[in-house]
Amino acid sequence: MAEAADELSTPLGQQTVGRTRRFRLPFTAMQALAVLLGLVLVGFVGVALFNDNPLGGEPMARITLRNPPPASADDKHAPVEPEVKSAAKAPATAGDAKNDARTVTIIDGSSGKRQDVVIGAGDPAEKADGDAPPLAMAGIDPRLLEKSRYGMIPVVADGLKPFTVYAAEADRAKAARMPVVAVVVAGLGVGAAKTADAIMKLPPAVTLAFTPYGADPGKLAERARAQRHEILLQIPMEPFDYPDNDPGPQTLLTTLSGEQNLDRLYWHLSRLQGYAGIANFMGARFVATDPVMQPIVREAAKRGLSYFDDGSTPRSVAQSLSAGQSLPFAKADFAIDAVPTSAEIDRALVKLETIAKERGTAVGVASALPVSIERLGAWLKTLDSKGIMLVPLTTAMLKSKSG
Repeated sequence: MAEAADELSTPLGQQTVGRTRRFRLPFTAMQALAVLLGLVLVGFVGVALFNDNPLGGEPMARITLRNPPPASADDKHAPVEPEVKSAAKAPATAGDAKNDARTVTIIDGSSGKRQDVVIGAGDPAEKADGDAPPLAMAGIDPRLLEKSRYGMIPVVADGLKPFTVYAAEADRAKAARMPVVAVVVAGLGVGAAKTADAIMKLPPAVTLAFTPYGADPGKLAERARAQRHEILLQIPMEPFDYPDNDPGPQTLLTTLSGEQNLDRLYWHLSRLQGYAGIANFMGARFVATDPVMQPIVREAAKRGLSYFDDGSTPRSVAQSLSAGQSLPFAKADFAIDAVPTSAEIDRALVKLETIAKERGTAVGVASALPVSIERLGAWLKTLDSKGIMLVPLTTAMLKSKSG
């Protein structure tokens, strides 16, 4: 009774406090948080173990690439993307090439400037899934193509070689008796307007060299062949200041194995059809490194192609390796538009005439700059009167070999 009396005499606020202290939770807030985290962890492990997604549990990031025309290949080293950094810095194997739209920044062979281009899935090389080229390309012999995982690439068949089948027509008997000049306009395929100018404004005997880039290099190359130009395919190769100076995706590198570089070579070879040979695109370090150049030259010989060295480095081993493989070869004496002004180009062309008269054969290389096309066009019209014959590069190669 005394206790009851004491309780009744206790103020109401004090009674409430006493009752609150008696009803304590069975666990603390920290314990509850630990239990919750444990449940989340159990759920995550369950998803990773029982989800049929092979990448379950792996961290993933989704990015959006610029998506104009359909697509090309991701690259193990996709070198040139200062503006689109992902491919340049995220290695993947060359075999990961898929039809994903990609915009890359490469060096425009016509101007030396960096330029965004889309490598598109609409290319014949990307869609070749049969035993014949997907498009009925004029003058392409299907016997001289074989399927690779990237598309159709050249091959020797029935005693025929791409070098002989795709060489431009020329009076070789006449060329053997007089001084000849061959001119290669390189860096085409990037910059449709400049490429079209070279195709349409220069005579058929001028050889045109295409890079493997652009939305549809095969279509431009086919147009060139329709105008009776002989064409070459330029293969991007590692320069000395790589990766600060990057030729483009799938560049051949001195740090890769021979097998890896051949895989990249096949990617390039599939980008267009009907070329008589390959040429370096940049590559001062690569072409001077014997162990990595050997497999490339050997493969070119095996596939019935020729090799053109743009002469940009005196340390190139391409000539000696080509001789060892009996590979048709030519090296540019110099770049006609190394200084891209009318006066300097004209001076270089006179020098080319002198070499032709002294040695019998001269080879010049130029870009598709408007000033270069204009000065070349004017000069080429004067050669007959000077007793010099303009010939396709393959004719110059054969003359040099026979001489």
